[in-house]
Amino acid sequence: MVKRATIGIFSVLFLLLMVLGVFAAETINGAGATFPYPVYAAWAWQYKKETGIRLNYQSIGSGGGVRQIINRTVDFGASDAPVKPEDLEKHKLYQFPAVIGGVVPVVNIKGVKPGQLRLDGITMCDIFLGKITSWSDKRIKDLNPGLKLPDKKITVVRRSDGSGTTAIFTTYLSEVCPEWKNKVGAGKAVRWPTGIGGKGNEGVANYVKRKKYSIGYVEFAYAKQNRLTYIKLKNRAGRFVEPNFSSFQAAAASGDFDPEKHFYLWLTNAPGDNAWPISGATFILLASEQKESNIKTVRFFDWAFSNGDEIAKKLVYVPLPESLKEKIRGYWKQRGIY
Repeated sequence: MVKRATIGIFSVLFLLLMVLGVFAAETINGAGATFPYPVYAAWAWQYKKETGIRLNYQSIGSGGGVRQIINRTVDFGASDAPVKPEDLEKHKLYQFPAVIGGVVPVVNIKGVKPGQLRLDGITMCDIFLGKITSWSDKRIKDLNPGLKLPDKKITVVRRSDGSGTTAIFTTYLSEVCPEWKNKVGAGKAVRWPTGIGGKGNEGVANYVKRKKYSIGYVEFAYAKQNRLTYIKLKNRAGRFVEPNFSSFQAAAASGDFDPEKHFYLWLTNAPGDNAWPISGATFILLASEQKESNIKTVRFFDWAFSNGDEIAKKLVYVPLPESLKEKIRGYWKQRGIY
């Protein structure tokens, strides 16, 4: 009797372990950038519905995503700041882009509607340097004739965590503003001259939403979801453009992603009459020796490349061009993970 009970217990335990093992095998674990989280979440929901395979993605910021894949604690990391080829070699990583989007400055000024406020790169630079401190500053007014702006102190909101969104934003500021380049520079984390910090795109969006007369920067999907007031920005061609699908697409069209360089490329301050100047790709990082998990991850993104374009467009992300998708598939094949 005891023997039968023992066998029964071990049978149940064995079956439980088998079920847990299958569940683990059917989950892809990723972590990193908050910038693409809305589209990854939407892709993941549809992918699970079609395949039964779950994507568990932690939206912790690009810095955290890079650290986790370097430490091999996830199947893939995600970063809006492309990792340099020499650093990929050092940490034995692969890299490819997944989708393209835009970082947008957002404001909370009573009476100002989305797309009404116009700024250029130098003026925005001086706001984030703390040199322009009031919405009634002459330099802002000169860019916005006829727009009623209050004599109120500007509150700058920026990221407090390591952030690829910050890397894109500060890379743009460094390209258009020599003082920013010399004093602050570009990166996932910088020594901010002024402002209050929010964690993730969500944190910055929440601060701007609550804090009157504030300005911050978020990925466009977060601006739309939180009904934030985005600005028009003067681009490299000298035109004031709104952030939208077509202006992100115009910036993306300028990009020449090279698989020999692991697709390392910035899209900030891109040429083109309609190009949004703070655009960027977001990237996936894989550990080169994790072949089994890499194959699972690649299957997910290959599915997204074939089936996820309309989902991305609805969230105002720009799907990769078909020619670039084929380059990425060739990159996967070359490494035996496709």
